[in-house]
Amino acid sequence: MFVSENLAVNGQGHLTIGGADTVELARQYGTPLYVMDEQLIRTNLRRFRDSMQKYYDGKGYVHYAGKAFTCLEMCRVVASEGVGLDAVSIGELYTAVKAGFPMEEVGFHGNNKTDEELRYAIEVGVGHIIVDNLSELRRLEKIAAELIACPNIMFRIKPGIDAHTHQFIMTGQIDSKFGFALETGEAFDAVKEALSCENVRLIGLHCHIGSQIFDIEPFEAAAKVMLELMAKIKNELGYEISALNLGGGFGIKYLNEHDPAPFEVYAERVSAVVKEKCSDLGLTMPDVYIEPGRAIAAPAGITLYTVGARKEIPGIRTYVSVDGGMADDPRYILYQSEYEAVVANKAGEERSERVTIAGKCCESGDLIGEDMPLQHAESGDILAVLATGAYNYSMSSNYNRLQKPAVVFVNEGESRVVVNRQSLDDLISNDV
Repeated sequence: MFVSENLAVNGQGHLTIGGADTVELARQYGTPLYVMDEQLIRTNLRRFRDSMQKYYDGKGYVHYAGKAFTCLEMCRVVASEGVGLDAVSIGELYTAVKAGFPMEEVGFHGNNKTDEELRYAIEVGVGHIIVDNLSELRRLEKIAAELIACPNIMFRIKPGIDAHTHQFIMTGQIDSKFGFALETGEAFDAVKEALSCENVRLIGLHCHIGSQIFDIEPFEAAAKVMLELMAKIKNELGYEISALNLGGGFGIKYLNEHDPAPFEVYAERVSAVVKEKCSDLGLTMPDVYIEPGRAIAAPAGITLYTVGARKEIPGIRTYVSVDGGMADDPRYILYQSEYEAVVANKAGEERSERVTIAGKCCESGDLIGEDMPLQHAESGDILAVLATGAYNYSMSSNYNRLQKPAVVFVNEGESRVVVNRQSLDDLISNDV
């Protein structure tokens, strides 16, 4: 019935997550409320970690993509499972530092890193910096010289792969703000320049072809392209790249009809391509990294709302309005992302109507979904939107001066706050 394995219906007909009654969670902590199942997060981390180690013969590594969902406690959980971190800003780096995360297990991303961010990354000892463009390479070389440092770097490469996803989350094609292009020779020229630098150490190549991808073939194609570039570098420049980061983008089940391949199948198939290609090209097997964020966090999370107004427009649609919206879940207004929703206090009942779930922001486009199957919803009901553990809290805003919701972790029926709900005073704390 539900898109995630950690959801069920209890004897009262209420939706549960990780053994906790969502109606009770809403009563205890208020709404809107982000709820994350810690055990499912840990299970997902272990699946990715163990699969990479198995299929890459101990040379496969996972960096959790922090942009999906990051807070101090999430960093602690990730570190405790022996998984690294993919950070994309000084804020994510700072959070990791404050959480006590092992910074040598961090990769630092971004298409327009500031000098401040590059300096901070070196100072806190990140494992490697993923360089996006020549301007960044040259600035990093200068900053590293000033700090008497020699950071490890990877280059982000655009492999030219069509990932069949939303145009705003396709990142591997030539027309992208990210990375060095292969087709123009830009990537190869960048490698030559990096090898002439005295204060950076090129260890790897990185690619990322998009997000919410169900097919395995694009990942296999990207691996082949990247290894061919590594072979060209070895054969023409006499330098062998020791690490390959194949990015992330693994799709998850947002709707019941979605059918993503288990990650173990992905790992087995792509690793077979990597091993065969390395053998054919005469390459030493590199360390292989992946960066799953959504696939770890999204299935583990839900968002709880309280239903307010119900507005029926005969022959057109029925609006069910909730006490959140685009400020805590902007993915529908950005990407028309689809979700499943459940009236949490009626979860055992049939979803008997189709409605548009509307937020409370002063925007006509402030919707969580249209034509969504739902139990009959009335004022005061608790609405749960499923699979919202990624890109919801992390993309939330204070639009209309709304307070950002709390984040609660549940663990075998017990709950705890890991991010406090913003207070009204928090909203004006930086005003002068």
